[in-house]
Amino acid sequence: MSFRLEFSVRDYELDLQGIVNNSVYQNYLEHARHEFLRAKGLDFAALSNEGIDLVVVRAELDYKKPLRSGDRFHIDTAFRVIDRVRFAFDQSIVRNDDTLCMKAVIIATAMNARGRPSIPDGLIETLSAGE
Repeated sequence: MSFRLEFSVRDYELDLQGIVNNSVYQNYLEHARHEFLRAKGLDFAALSNEGIDLVVVRAELDYKKPLRSGDRFHIDTAFRVIDRVRFAFDQSIVRNDDTLCMKAVIIATAMNARGRPSIPDGLIETLSAGE
């Protein structure tokens, strides 16, 4: 089961070629991950205030087809554990005509107040709930 969030392309996200600039896709993906956290009852800023920083350590982005002005699309986000300190968000961007535009694997960890990878108790269980 994955989390789905709907979007539409805005004109200012385009480059000179009339397609969404490659860097904008990372903004889309990040927003979808933050909304995924919120749907799980977690708040990104509140976690940071508690000394728990969720950070991306690797991003694998496979661009398949471009998005253009006005395109409506959704991002599916699924969570999985990699090892005791890393987890992944498997994400895909799909236009509303079912065209796959991007596949992404975002690998992340949680950092404690000392800047060391440390997954707090209950975080994995919360993120995995319903998956």
